[in-house]
Amino acid sequence: MDAFKYIKPKLFSTLKNYTGAQFAKDLVAGIIVAIIALPLSIALAIASGVNPEQGLYTAVVAGFFISFLGGSRVQIGGPTAAFVVIIYGIIAQYGMAGLTIATFLAGIMMIIMGLLRFGDLIKFIPKTITVGFTLGIAVGIFVGQLKDFFGLSMGAVPAEFVEKMVAYAQHLNTIHWPTLMIGMIALLIQIFWPRVSQKIPGSLVAIIVTTAIVGFGNLSVKTIGDLYTIKAGLPTFTMPELSFGLVRQMISPAFTIAILASIESLLSCVVSDGMIGSHHRSNAELVGQGVGNMMSALFGGIPATGAIARTAANVKNGGRTPIAGMTHAVTLLLILLFLMPYASLIPMSCLAAILIMVAYNMSGWRTFVHMLKKAPKSDIAVLVITLVLTVFFDLVVAIEFGMVLAAFLFLKRMSDVAAVRQWVDKDSLDDAELSENTDLKHVPSNTVVYEIFGSLFFGAANDFLNFNHEEGKNVLILRMRNVPAMDISGLEALEETLEICQKRGMTLILSHVNKQPYHVMEKAGFVEKVGQENLCENIDASLKRAASLAK
Repeated sequence: MDAFKYIKPKLFSTLKNYTGAQFAKDLVAGIIVAIIALPLSIALAIASGVNPEQGLYTAVVAGFFISFLGGSRVQIGGPTAAFVVIIYGIIAQYGMAGLTIATFLAGIMMIIMGLLRFGDLIKFIPKTITVGFTLGIAVGIFVGQLKDFFGLSMGAVPAEFVEKMVAYAQHLNTIHWPTLMIGMIALLIQIFWPRVSQKIPGSLVAIIVTTAIVGFGNLSVKTIGDLYTIKAGLPTFTMPELSFGLVRQMISPAFTIAILASIESLLSCVVSDGMIGSHHRSNAELVGQGVGNMMSALFGGIPATGAIARTAANVKNGGRTPIAGMTHAVTLLLILLFLMPYASLIPMSCLAAILIMVAYNMSGWRTFVHMLKKAPKSDIAVLVITLVLTVFFDLVVAIEFGMVLAAFLFLKRMSDVAAVRQWVDKDSLDDAELSENTDLKHVPSNTVVYEIFGSLFFGAANDFLNFNHEEGKNVLILRMRNVPAMDISGLEALEETLEICQKRGMTLILSHVNKQPYHVMEKAGFVEKVGQENLCENIDASLKRAASLAK
């Protein structure tokens, strides 16, 4: 059982010392978070191109399992804005069947990642990429709401960014002013309501106020009920029709969903850990997220992940165990059963305004601008390219290209840092030079010393062999205290250096070899080739060994 401790749900740990007082706090926090999640779940579902109730199915089913099986005390799962652009594109091309299969496959991938302990590897995705595609997603969400916000009279909105902007420009003269007025009221309420109350979400107030204005004022503003038939009741189990061709086509979108869900959920865990002074289990969280997405797909939902804003609201309202997240799911289920028909009265421009605020809050534009001003040019390149590819092409392409580019730039930096420098003999300097270099040591006359700086890997090993051969020198010392790591290319460079030394009748001595490079040498049999006696613990021992080899 200890072997699977890393995927043990946090719920089981928190129930050991659970009290009635904490249950009361979790109950209140869960209900408040459900009220916050209600308008967001409906708005995100509509923006994604699915029916309003499917957003609630996701928050109920996925939200419950993410809390029940996840690795965080306070994580709140459900639909998030990050998936809107992806879901919209999948449905436009493959329909709901394609989305269901992609979501289910993504769940399987996340469970596998959790079982293989990939939770800690997500942190290796550079911040330039996450900031770039997050801003790109925010731009996509914002642009996707303009039709409903302005009440434009046009057909279906194209999925591609450029085509979408062209379509808006062609129908700009069809702005419906009452719709725009309702959208502006909803937007202003969300901007200024937090000054009145932090407990009640501005989005909920905006829905109540604008729905009342449209209903009692009998305004000709389109509501959810004008465009969608809302189904109240329990989510039902549905098995999608499987075909090998469709499953194969959904592998790439599923991978994107899995990676994005993993990044966002673990980022949410890290943020909430800082708020409550706890530590999440990253691999258990991936398993919980995977199960949540699989169940969401089977019960008519859409992709889900950890929602940072809702998780923060849970913490601020006293939630400290997964019971709060499970309460949030049950509360939404009750709303789905008894209050869903009233959702048909909500104006579409109000939902568009809610999502415009979501896009603004998630965009991280301040971080983006800060990086443009302060970051190195190579990081700026990754940042901007990821943003452009996310907006104009596809999130899959953006992440893949961004990761490859970031990896190459990292290798270039590591290669630039790596260097090999020859030591200067203390006895060859005059008094003035000695006063400027007080840390120099005496080098035996038969010895030449080179110090290596940086990791020895395939990108940094090319110029390694260019050391000078001087008459009367029969020992080469390589000081390696500043070599933290080495790969097979670095080892091959050392082997070639050893061969050159042997041809020249020189002894190769390695000084201060660190643990990882030593392990590589030992495994490849290089330690035996160079001789254990020629691996010295520090430079003083190496110089002493070199002096003993003088002819």
